Amino acid sequence: MSTETTTTVPQQPIVPAAVERPERGGERGRGGARGPRRRDNPREEGGFKETVVTINRVAKVVKGGKRFSFSALVVVGDSAGQVGYGMGKAKDVQAAILKGNAHARKALVKFPIVPEGTIPHEIVAKFGSAKVWMKPATPGTGVIAGGGVRAVLEAAGVKNVLTKSLGSSNAFNMVGATFEALKLLRTKEDIIKLRGK
Repeated sequence: MSTETTTTVPQQPIVPAAVERPERGGERGRGGARGPRRRDNPREEGGFKETVVTINRVAKVVKGGKRFSFSALVVVGDSAGQVGYGMGKAKDVQAAILKGNAHARKALVKFPIVPEGTIPHEIVAKFGSAKVWMKPATPGTGVIAGGGVRAVLEAAGVKNVLTKSLGSSNAFNMVGATFEALKLLRTKEDIIKLRGK
């Protein structure tokens, strides 16, 4: 009587192919959106220096996935006491920057710069929850400022100034507070005229 022996080879487990996941970009903030980014390479266009202070990405969740839109805060200045800022929103970054640039050119502010390359006097201004303090500085000090305040002052042509943020660190509000401060600046001659002397 013959007995047949059968050997069973263990089957390899079936491993599903690796599923490609979309890359998550940068720091994640509220709503899964990427955190603010700053582009520090200003470019000259038509006599104005353009600086992108921050770019925010917003994700809207829809049936098919996510739709992304971008908002860009742009500062433009002629390095001679004239500066403006604007915010542009679009479906891609370049279009948002172009819109921000156009809005900034429509909202230019002119303010006095003394020969030393600084502001005429000390000033504190508030915009939203942000508060910015600025003080004249001696030649050689440089622009002691950070974030959006530095971008505004460099685009405007201020060479020596001391600044401090006293409130919110939100870039949009800090830029707004800086512009409110620049609007309030007056020279000695302006004050004499106002007093009728």
